[in-house]
Amino acid sequence: MSAVPDGPALHAPRTTAAPLLAVENLAAWYGHSHVLQGISLEVGPGEIVTLAGRNGAGKTTTLKSIMGLVPRRTGRVTFKGAEILDRPPDERFHLGLAYVPEERRIVPGLTVAENLRLGLLACKGSGSGRKAEARRIEAIAETFPRLKQRLGQEAITMSGGEQQMLAIARALMAEPIMVLLDEPSEGIMPILVEEMFEQFVAMKRAGTTILLVEQNVELALDVSDRVYIVDGGAVVHHAPAAALKADPEIQARYCAV
Repeated sequence: MSAVPDGPALHAPRTTAAPLLAVENLAAWYGHSHVLQGISLEVGPGEIVTLAGRNGAGKTTTLKSIMGLVPRRTGRVTFKGAEILDRPPDERFHLGLAYVPEERRIVPGLTVAENLRLGLLACKGSGSGRKAEARRIEAIAETFPRLKQRLGQEAITMSGGEQQMLAIARALMAEPIMVLLDEPSEGIMPILVEEMFEQFVAMKRAGTTILLVEQNVELALDVSDRVYIVDGGAVVHHAPAAALKADPEIQARYCAV
């Protein structure tokens, strides 16, 4: 693999299909702090693409900017061919773009099934009746066996890993086309992390596209098609996951803690 090029220009292999999500020269600010310096990336239909890099590199801000959660941003973001940079987050959600933040945001006092049902409440025209809701919950629970065993349990009494699975499953209730996942393995015991990443592969097989921010580079490379490395608010490297997996020098330079 060639060395990382100097300067902002980056010519890397892109998805062969027309991109589902295309980000061009995305810049973002928190107050006066210029966090993103011109991010460009593409995600094709049915891909798992990972944003890798050290803490503070700008990965989470990239996801939040794509979802419309950073107030000040410039550049171009298209989803399904439509420009969405200036659309509010709820419109992006109704287009089929879902976001699972690192914080999980499980609602206290509600069961697992009730938290899952919340994933339908934001959908336009979701008043399809309790039977349809129950069928959807059952289908999602089949994908996440641990949740199937705990549908009647108060959600916040589950382990951190199980709550993370619930947050992802809740996002899938609305049948999004693409899911943005922010640090899903953070603070979760290894056995549940491996199980969760198996679910990502199952989601891909079912047709869901994933843009993943993940510190566990080894596991991310195992499930991803391609990887963008972010450093200092800019993309500094882009490669197929298999190529990056075989390049410990690049991993050590940009991904080592």
